[in-house]
Amino acid sequence: VQLQASGGGLVQAGGSLRLSCAASGHSFSRYTMGWFRQAPGKEREFVASISRSGGSTFYADSVKGRFTISRDNAKNTLYLQMNSLKPEDTAVYYCAAALGYYIDTTPYAREYDYWGQGTQVTVSS
Repeated sequence: VQLQASGGGLVQAGGSLRLSCAASGHSFSRYTMGWFRQAPGKEREFVASISRSGGSTFYADSVKGRFTISRDNAKNTLYLQMNSLKPEDTAVYYCAAALGYYIDTTPYAREYDYWGQGTQVTVSS
């Protein structure tokens, strides 16, 4: 599967953005999907994950209550709605797909098989 993330940009603290990740290739609904981010000088970190059906979600504590992950399997698209953004949310955001059939949701980057190219999110104070 090929993944293309979009929707990043510059926003003031307290603002909102919605990221999208368009998938092409193999059936999108076969994959657990996730969002990760990497800030300058820091390691990549988990943000959110969603199960194949969309019925289960899992969030990093740092974004819980502010971010919402969702998917539209008919449109082969993953979303990340980001509200109440903070300067510490500034990072390159990546979408990823995990094919492992035992996986419902997962925060572990090593379990994701495919990665998108990333989209920059910058939150100004």
